[in-house]
Amino acid sequence: MRRIVSTPRPDWQKKVEAAGLTWHTSGSHPYWNESAFYELTPEEVDLLASATHDLEKMTRTAVQHVIDNRLYSTMGIPESAVPLIEHSWEAEPPSLYGRFDLMYDGCHPPKLLEYNADTPTSLLEAAVVQWYWLGETHPASDQFNSIHERLIALWKDLTPHIPNRRVDFCSVDVDEDWITAMYLRDTAQQAGLASSLFAVEEIGWDGARFVGPNDKPLTSVFKLYPWEWMVREDFGKYLTLSDTLWLEPPWKMVLSNKGILPVLWKLYPNHPYLLAASFKPPSANADWVRKPLLGREGANVTLHQAGREIETGGDYGQEGFVFQDVGPLKSFGGMYPVIGSWVIGHEENDSAAGIGIRESDTPITTNMSRFVPHVCG
Repeated sequence: MRRIVSTPRPDWQKKVEAAGLTWHTSGSHPYWNESAFYELTPEEVDLLASATHDLEKMTRTAVQHVIDNRLYSTMGIPESAVPLIEHSWEAEPPSLYGRFDLMYDGCHPPKLLEYNADTPTSLLEAAVVQWYWLGETHPASDQFNSIHERLIALWKDLTPHIPNRRVDFCSVDVDEDWITAMYLRDTAQQAGLASSLFAVEEIGWDGARFVGPNDKPLTSVFKLYPWEWMVREDFGKYLTLSDTLWLEPPWKMVLSNKGILPVLWKLYPNHPYLLAASFKPPSANADWVRKPLLGREGANVTLHQAGREIETGGDYGQEGFVFQDVGPLKSFGGMYPVIGSWVIGHEENDSAAGIGIRESDTPITTNMSRFVPHVCG
């Protein structure tokens, strides 16, 4: 695995906008960064795919463990959410996607940092934008990326389970989230499903069911809105009364919770793809990372090492924290990459669909971290 400095394409902004990525720059700082790319060997790609398959199976086992041992309060999950989780787990409704965030340096085994199982973004960048970049800049090279084709194929497979062959999409009105919802809607339409897109604030309750704009009943909804927020909303009390099919399903709130990390470590101690994790603070002389159970985008994360401590701001942490080992940190040209390994569907041994890489100039990945494309040599 190498980081290679490159020259951005002329008018790259217009080119990524044409691919749908309008949110490519934050202020004067590019979010999409093609002044470098990462090169991986076929063997490294195989390892990342294998690790993703294994982690997918392990996390499913971890959900069952949480349910069997009723670890909800330990993970900051309210009691009102338990019936939703357990019913959806037993019913096995459709599930679309997820993103494992992995630490990987090409030398050590990939290590799970966290699992964005409910509302992962940076999807369009990974599925489409970096693919177009590859075709223009490295037409003879390959890329670990079948995300787009896999999404369309999955929608087709899910169609018999979707009432009225229709999925309504909703999101918060934030560029990154809205773009992701728009892209997913496009893949559903390419698969032949009817759809609409609206702000999540437009969902209402008519006394018997959830409705969208113009009071239209919502039978199947993809919501780019976290379950941990939904169950705490005023309308959260209606979720158990509704027969709306939600994507992602409620049981995903167990996996999107950082509390799944200590659960995995307990079930699979010293596993090569895991970092030691605990609900309790480690010893005083240890190196550790503290993460809020329900944190997002690297907010309220503390990295503690001998001689230095890095902390990010934010509004999370009231629900509690987990502590995770620092792991084999390595910078590439002063940058710290995190590999987002995408899972499409949840078929055993056939869910890994590709990767996207984001990098930062500190070891903590935040919403300001940059997306960098990759090639497979």
